[in-house]
Amino acid sequence: MGENEKLQQARSRFIDSMAQNMNLYGITPSVGRLYGLLYFNEQPMTLDCMKDELGMSKTSMSTSVKQLQELKMVEKVWKKGTRKDLYQSLDDWYETFSDLFSVKWRTGVSQNISSIHKSLKELDELIDNEHTSDDVAAAAKVDKEKLVHALEYYDWLNRLVDSIESKEIFKYIPKKEGEEEGRV
Repeated sequence: MGENEKLQQARSRFIDSMAQNMNLYGITPSVGRLYGLLYFNEQPMTLDCMKDELGMSKTSMSTSVKQLQELKMVEKVWKKGTRKDLYQSLDDWYETFSDLFSVKWRTGVSQNISSIHKSLKELDELIDNEHTSDDVAAAAKVDKEKLVHALEYYDWLNRLVDSIESKEIFKYIPKKEGEEEGRV
């Protein structure tokens, strides 16, 4: 195997692995591969170049690039003498993780807290209603305790997200030296 093939194999292995695991952030493997392509490419790329490299349609490529832009993982850049839009990866993975984690978890936490509050109201109505059977009232009290415990967890999770957004987390889990700029 030649040097260039070895280089490409090493890159491909990492891109494939990363693309498969980006579903943790709600990103499809094809969008993950696009990010990997841009990450290893030293020069900004046009949609046509990306399309040719990955074998995706131009429409899919455009949609994928827009998704990566919204996630702050890719930016459009300007280059003198070039009429086509150029894109490059943003390589501050700490910032990307902070943004992705915060958005996804805030949404999930908010939905769960809202459901808990609605359920607590219904459980309180059952507990306070003199016509509720003893069995149902007892079960409602147990459920209420579980939901109150869940609210404590979601409060903790919100504080964790706060610490990530504020970068306070790095006081407790510091970046290694040389990673201050965020490039991994």
